[in-house]
Amino acid sequence: MTSKRQIALVTGASSGIGKATAERLATAGYKVYGTSRRGATSADGPFVMLSLDVNSDDSVATAVSALLRSEGRIDLLVNNAGFSIAPAGAEEISMTQARSLFETNFFGIVRMTRAVLPHMRRQGRGRIINISSVFGFLPAPYMALYAATKHAIEGYSESLDHELRTRGIRVSVVEPANTQTRFDANLLEADSKLDEYREARTAMATRMTEMLADGDSPDVVADTVVKAASADRPRLRYAAGSAVRLRWLRRFVPARMMDASLRRTFHLDMVTASLPSTIISGR
Repeated sequence: MTSKRQIALVTGASSGIGKATAERLATAGYKVYGTSRRGATSADGPFVMLSLDVNSDDSVATAVSALLRSEGRIDLLVNNAGFSIAPAGAEEISMTQARSLFETNFFGIVRMTRAVLPHMRRQGRGRIINISSVFGFLPAPYMALYAATKHAIEGYSESLDHELRTRGIRVSVVEPANTQTRFDANLLEADSKLDEYREARTAMATRMTEMLADGDSPDVVADTVVKAASADRPRLRYAAGSAVRLRWLRRFVPARMMDASLRRTFHLDMVTASLPSTIISGR
């Protein structure tokens, strides 16, 4: 029997933004399935947890098939699963690590989207919301590969929304900035560290921890996801919390001024890197 409630699937829902989003959607009336690689951790929460690894075709297919057998439909997919590497120079990150970042952050979204789209097309409706980052429109130094994955998400989402709009399916991107999560606790270290970047790397890592501690609550991002999911005429991009101001600056401040401000903020023209200021993003 098909559920009368809208069915939502949220990846990376064991903590942080993913968990907050799943809880907010459940409160808003959705029947929510969250996912993590570990699967169910408790039967008492407001949503069901499924075991799913976004890096595995088989895992994705198994989880989506199980949900469809149970509910008969998927109305909303929130692609949240992702990770980052600790601040480091771009050349300190190996090709293996770069591929791993894209495999989870970008191809994980592609894999999940491909799994649900046939069912959404048959329904004639659906929503896909991809969690990007302020780095998706305003990259910062020492986060080059992570920013690249977020730029890829933005481009993919915009193209996809144009393709699917006439089929009743809309795609949106939510762009958080600093968020109070355990995101920094799960960062991988660059595997090809160079002495030339040691001071900058250390300063960036320290400042990132401080900025995340002072950042938006995950609930701020979750509320933005619910807003995008329930909008009658959804926008392509939704900046969340403190990202709203940064999105405005990126749009209206001349590029040369933004470039100069960024270089001042991160002391990029000095021999020794100093602590950055306000453009650190956490998810």
